[in-house]
Amino acid sequence: MTKKIIDLQPEVPFHTYTVAETESQLKTTAVEGLTSEEAEARLHLHGTNELKGDGGVKWQKILWRQIANPLVIVLLIANILSFATKQFPEGGVILFIIIMNATIGFYQDFSAEQTMEALRNMSSPTAQVIRNETRIVIPNNQVVPGDVMIFEDGDVIGADCRLFEVFNLETDEALLTGESLPAQKNLDLIKSVEQSLGDRLNMVFASTTVVKGRAKGIVTGTGMNTQIGKIATTLMNVDTNELTPLQKRLNKMAYCIMVAAIVLVIVVFAVHKFRYSNEIAIYAISVAISMIPQGLVAIVTLTMAFGVSRMARAKAIVRRLSSLESLGAVTNICSDKTGTLTQSKMVAVRMWFPGDGYYRISGTGFVPEGEIFRQGESINNEPHQDEKVTLSTGSDQLLRIIQASALCNMAELRRTNHPEAHGEWTAIGDPTEIALQVLAHKAGMPKPELVENGFELIAEFPFDSSVKRMSVLYRTSDEYLIFTKGATERILGCCSHYREGDTELPLNSEKNNSIQGDFTSVIMDKVDALAEQGLRVLSLSYRKFRPTPGVDLVHGLKRDEVESDLVFLGLVGIYDPPRAESLPAVMKCYEAGIRVHMLTGDHPSTAAAIAKEVAIIPADTDVKNSSMVMSADKFDALSDEEVDRLVELPRVVARCSPNTKVKMIAALHRRNLFAAMTGDGVNDSPSLKAANVGIAMGQSGSDVAKQAADIVLTDDNFATIVEAIAEGRRMFFNIQKFVQHLMSGNIATILVLVVALAIKDEQGDSVFPLSAAAILFMNLCYSSPPAIGLGLEPASETNMKKPPRTSKQGLFSFEVLMDMFVYGIAMAVLSFVPFVLVLFVLEDGQLGKKCNVGYNDLCDTVFRARATCYATLTFLILSHAINCRDIRNSGWQWSRLKTVYHNKTLWLSIVIGAMILFPVIYVPGVNKNVFKHMGISYEWGLVFAALAIYTAFVEMYKFVKRRTMA
Repeated sequence: MTKKIIDLQPEVPFHTYTVAETESQLKTTAVEGLTSEEAEARLHLHGTNELKGDGGVKWQKILWRQIANPLVIVLLIANILSFATKQFPEGGVILFIIIMNATIGFYQDFSAEQTMEALRNMSSPTAQVIRNETRIVIPNNQVVPGDVMIFEDGDVIGADCRLFEVFNLETDEALLTGESLPAQKNLDLIKSVEQSLGDRLNMVFASTTVVKGRAKGIVTGTGMNTQIGKIATTLMNVDTNELTPLQKRLNKMAYCIMVAAIVLVIVVFAVHKFRYSNEIAIYAISVAISMIPQGLVAIVTLTMAFGVSRMARAKAIVRRLSSLESLGAVTNICSDKTGTLTQSKMVAVRMWFPGDGYYRISGTGFVPEGEIFRQGESINNEPHQDEKVTLSTGSDQLLRIIQASALCNMAELRRTNHPEAHGEWTAIGDPTEIALQVLAHKAGMPKPELVENGFELIAEFPFDSSVKRMSVLYRTSDEYLIFTKGATERILGCCSHYREGDTELPLNSEKNNSIQGDFTSVIMDKVDALAEQGLRVLSLSYRKFRPTPGVDLVHGLKRDEVESDLVFLGLVGIYDPPRAESLPAVMKCYEAGIRVHMLTGDHPSTAAAIAKEVAIIPADTDVKNSSMVMSADKFDALSDEEVDRLVELPRVVARCSPNTKVKMIAALHRRNLFAAMTGDGVNDSPSLKAANVGIAMGQSGSDVAKQAADIVLTDDNFATIVEAIAEGRRMFFNIQKFVQHLMSGNIATILVLVVALAIKDEQGDSVFPLSAAAILFMNLCYSSPPAIGLGLEPASETNMKKPPRTSKQGLFSFEVLMDMFVYGIAMAVLSFVPFVLVLFVLEDGQLGKKCNVGYNDLCDTVFRARATCYATLTFLILSHAINCRDIRNSGWQWSRLKTVYHNKTLWLSIVIGAMILFPVIYVPGVNKNVFKHMGISYEWGLVFAALAIYTAFVEMYKFVKRRTMA
């Protein structure tokens, strides 16, 4: 299934413009802003600062779409025919099925398309702007390009802006870029036009949030011309109404059934030389009805509904029933990284100290359980290199770096005491600081313990994006200590020495204890080595402080004075660990023939490292030279033709924008692949819509992503997707099973009815082997209930060990069609032969007259033959449900029969169906007046003989198939 995607209009690259160039382009000034008159004129020109919608789908169109469904039309025909033959109960049931399906479909369609409303609700209601050289507050929808906007801590940014004044500004752009950490903004000019959104640090974007600081910017885009507006445009131009493969095949089947039913009616009248009578008309209608699987739509709906229930228990909410079937055909999964494959919990995993080398920290998440191991100069996890260390056995340098991690830190780590939380650990604060606080707990020196032991906070210099450092001053009983953490290049600029063991050495000495030359380059080499492992690297430093007498340590200290002459302690590598379930889930995908792609806003090195850990790419992949890992700017720069010439689409695409993800989905579609997309942010919603199956995260996902998706995972777990795919496959093959059961039963009934047209009574009328009531009752009670049971069959052991089905392996593959006719013909022959034997061999051959209308003394033989045919066909159809449990293997295998408790519905439907047969044959009045047959005796021998022959035939047929078909 493909979906229509249109290209977005190219945007003006304001991130490459200087402030002066931006002012000139937008005819405004950063100091004065716009005048009220100019703003009013631009409002008329550009429109209001709102996301536009198309008004939604009209309810009349939705309702018409439900009624115009070919299968519903077939049911309507069956309903009309049922009432025409005065089979009012059957007509009522079919009418109920039509109304039920239309209601479910209407509700699904009407409630699904809420994406634009969710996007509109994300906009800030007011905005601070400068107009007429005055700072004023206006409704956000009145903001126009050229306005000067002012942002403060906690604001939701109302439009895209080019920054010209920044003070410690950080914005949460996860909904656009997918990055879990806030973006630190600056005014640096960016030269690359194709720079990804996450790296446009001199810009802010509509609907993102100010986490820290304040700023001013010139509005460059409003409404649909913002980055989030481009997402909305993409969503509006994705065709979500295209039918799934299953829906297409069922519709084709419906058309074929309609044509076949019309042909059969003509055949019946042609045999009777187009002579009209009530009996002939009723028989023609009965033959047509026998061609129509009245319960098909209802059974498909029920099967999907049960699938939805099963997925809900597996923590996946299905928003569109058809998506379950689509999941079974998925060939490629395009997954976000943060929070989907990973835990979205930063954790410290590596340290490096001058002289001591690398350290490894075990444990994951917020749980402060783990140990520290010294690894020498290798960062490989080779067991013989590991040496467990503690604060008591480690160097004084380890003690200092743990103190710095705990004290230069505002995060809090707590253990929940609430009974329902089961003592789980929770954290409050910046993800990076949480990781350091957990490290301190693992080392046995948490911040609360240090404070209790005499460490008193005197002054704090919070993290500032302009210097990328944080510093604290603590007092102990006998000394003052300064601890500083931050980006390595900014920390080294404040350091004059580094610590090696218990010795402090100059950073730029000619000769040191362990290194010769400038030690700064050595440190940066270690930073690069850790970064190549996908780690975010922080540097820690400290120094002893001697306060100047009379200086106010709380308010009198200057930052430059505190952050100077520091001693470099070491490096800490932090990363977002994969979920424990991610690796097994990815491996199951490969076992099932499904490729996994990671599309993330993170840097290539981080993305590649996680991809290796979860087996998306091989562990020995050379990231710099491999085509499996590509940055978004390179991928986006490729034309469609160049992408199509790639031997394989990249497994990892880093620094993705919304358009990158949509482009990947389009590339997969051009290769005739069936794509699923997972995501959580607003930036993921276009690709969620464009994918064959969109899967959103329920916990961390935005409302927009959830409403754009087909399936929502309540546990945000990638492993749940594998369960969903397995359920999709199970459901598809179960639909294939019960469609085969229904259609082969219908074929058998039709053949019996048509062949019997050759048997004439004394008046020259055909002797009907089954009455109209018997045909309708058979479809309702003997075909549909076992079909429902087949829809609930558990998955086979090989369900997720086979590649995704291809177009040749669809619902009506050659083998399925062959089985339908082989089984149908076999059941027809074995049902018609007993009818003929009773009629001409075992009885007197008296065919009577008007036996199609009702019972008379001359119709005894005909009525007994009908009962025999009816009983035989009923038992064959019921036993055929067991055969349909497996397309190749025997349904009577002990391994399958002993699992009766796994599918009680199937077995109950067979048992109850067999029990219902006897009242139908033997209850006086019902048998002769309604079903036009009568009780039988010795004929049961023919019935059970036919059943035994059919079972043997099926086993032989499947044996031949296993030996001859691939």
